[in-house]
Amino acid sequence: MSSLPPPPTTTAPAITPMAFVRAMVLAYQQRGMDSAKALALAQIAPSQLHRPNARITAWQMERISDAAMRELDDEGLGCFSRRLPWGSYGMLARASLSAPQLGLALHRWCRHHGLLTDDIALTVETEGETARIALRPHRHPEAPSEFCVVSVLRNIHGLASWYIDSRIPLKGAQFSYPPPPHLDAYRVLFDGPCTFDAGHAVIEFDVRYLALPVQRDEVAMTQLLQRALPLTVRSYRRDRLLVQRVRQVLLSQPLGAHNADDLAALLNLSARTLHRQLKLEGASLQALKDEVRRDRALDLLQRTAKPIKQVAEAAGFLNEKSFIRAFKGWTGVAPGEWRASR
Repeated sequence: MSSLPPPPTTTAPAITPMAFVRAMVLAYQQRGMDSAKALALAQIAPSQLHRPNARITAWQMERISDAAMRELDDEGLGCFSRRLPWGSYGMLARASLSAPQLGLALHRWCRHHGLLTDDIALTVETEGETARIALRPHRHPEAPSEFCVVSVLRNIHGLASWYIDSRIPLKGAQFSYPPPPHLDAYRVLFDGPCTFDAGHAVIEFDVRYLALPVQRDEVAMTQLLQRALPLTVRSYRRDRLLVQRVRQVLLSQPLGAHNADDLAALLNLSARTLHRQLKLEGASLQALKDEVRRDRALDLLQRTAKPIKQVAEAAGFLNEKSFIRAFKGWTGVAPGEWRASR
């Protein structure tokens, strides 16, 4: 446990619900063990455990999770009827590392997880443009605990992002239990809209991420396993599909994505983050907007007989005048003249 870093010198926000710490303490109690040492290592006073709305920092969560996994020799932290001995999740990650693409890596991880415990069933599913990782109770009819669901889904989401070295923004998440008192924490734990009282737990994301190649190798895996817990809290800046996602929104909602703020909201980002991430990908929002608008306008002018005003609106322009000005910049001629020449 000495391998973990000291507390950060800056004040970090306390976001993680104390309910998750109570779940670990319960695992100690069920095995007749004392959690005092783990709480002390994480600088969590026992008096805080049952305080309403109490929270801990990411560092404290990492610290107590590491201590509990080692002392209990259970990386499942009491979530399952069978212990997952130290190194279990590392073994799963290594077994999936050789997959050429993320989709196969996740299929392997979910299948192998069922060899460790059959309390839950994990599956990778696709429907249209959406990929899902679903968590359902398997051996027991009762639903898994909130701590189990959050831990497993955060783990696999973090590992998936690490495999492809990319942020994987969630379209949404659903959970089989009622909304918890610490509902606001879910906005940080899962970056898409969350629903509750569903049939089973699911996280959803763009299906195209499944086709991205696994970027990591054995050396990177060894380094990761020396300190893997931050996977569940790491926020990747890079998004390898952001340019494609921006194009898709600009095509499907040209007027709804007229400005950066509106477009960013549709992508569950801030406008500042949108511009920064596009810059990391070597792109700019204005260039993408021009590209999508130009292609759509040229297609409509050549393929349909729509009036210029309707073409302008369909291409995402607020008025015909601004469209004509932009079109002349793209082609050197007015839209009507370009259409006539075709």
